[in-house]
Amino acid sequence: MNLPGQSRSVEIPEFAGFAAFFPFYMSQHSKRATRMMHCVGTSMGLGIALPSAVWGPRRRILLGVAVGYSFAWTSHFAIEKNRPASFGHPLWSFLGDWKMIGMMLAGRDDEIQRMADDYLASDPSSGDAPQAGVAPATVA
Repeated sequence: MNLPGQSRSVEIPEFAGFAAFFPFYMSQHSKRATRMMHCVGTSMGLGIALPSAVWGPRRRILLGVAVGYSFAWTSHFAIEKNRPASFGHPLWSFLGDWKMIGMMLAGRDDEIQRMADDYLASDPSSGDAPQAGVAPATVA
């Protein structure tokens, strides 16, 4: 099933490890605006969750998580027109988000863009260009 206005498959493949997953993760963040929304949301979420974890109230940690994911998921549905990778791989997506933001802060956004473009050009979901360690699996 496609999301309204969706331009790509909602299949989230299975991967042999994080190294095989990361190029896919970058392909799901192929638009700079999506990456920027992730950076803003994660920063705001951390700005709420971290002080709450240290000084309280602890329940505000959930608010920080909600703020972070609201920015990220909004960018996927409204900008990228795809399903968030966290729906199929929550831990790897969490780690991928931090790696992506680290690369952005290090001035490596062009490298992220190339990785996303290369993965999308290979179109692994079509079966035309199988990726090492990737086996398509439909998310229910």
